[in-house]
Amino acid sequence: MTKNRIENPQASTTETMSRRNALALGATMAAGLALTSSVFAATDKRKVVVWSEGTANVDPGSKGIYPDDINSAIAEGLKPLETDGWQIVKASLGDPDQGISDELLSGTDVLIWWGHKKHGEVKDALVERIDARVREGKMGFIGTHSCHFAKPFKKLMGTACSWREYVADGTSAEIIVKDPDHPICKGVTTFKLPKIERYGEPFAVPTPEAVPLDGIYTRPDGKTEPGRMGLCWTVGKGKVFYFTPGHETYNDYHRPEVRKIFINAVAWAAPK
Repeated sequence: MTKNRIENPQASTTETMSRRNALALGATMAAGLALTSSVFAATDKRKVVVWSEGTANVDPGSKGIYPDDINSAIAEGLKPLETDGWQIVKASLGDPDQGISDELLSGTDVLIWWGHKKHGEVKDALVERIDARVREGKMGFIGTHSCHFAKPFKKLMGTACSWREYVADGTSAEIIVKDPDHPICKGVTTFKLPKIERYGEPFAVPTPEAVPLDGIYTRPDGKTEPGRMGLCWTVGKGKVFYFTPGHETYNDYHRPEVRKIFINAVAWAAPK
């Protein structure tokens, strides 16, 4: 055996090179598989985009509550979703493409929207793209508080979306879990908000398919009145949820109950 190896060095060299090439090919294939897996893992991540118009952190009454604007507070509350494979993206009206480029929108599973003073500045072309993506069942939409007058929400509802009145007078509210079996209410119990901007019924929207969260306002004079707090629709093939609380001078988006509602709503609204 030793003699043969000495007398045929070319065969020995060829055999060694073959083994080396096989090992190199195996390593390359393993690296390629690992890269492919990581790419698929990144692609498979679901994405929630939290949009606001950038006005809450400049309001004198809300600077200390939302120093990085409301989208930051909502996004912070959604962090538990990251362990379930979600990517959380913040967007604002002042960003390029008003915060939502075609590329970002095409990869968005749920869009959360908070607006107040600059509804009219949102471009109609962006509104059309948002509306189309929801109706096609490619994205869910969550609107909150004064988003009732936001152009995407009004487009989806097809109605005036007005309330009877809008009053911040020290009114408090009890947020009532009306349907404990609804996915948006999972792990949520009835709770109170010490202050809320009262949105008086009726609310000019289509009849919701579900009202998982109801409410009772208590005015400073002790008088009470009902008000719906969480409403659900299916628009086309997409899911839409509206949450009434969220005035910029109150800390609603820091409250654990509210954060749990948003986590649940994202999971509910996302395309299945």
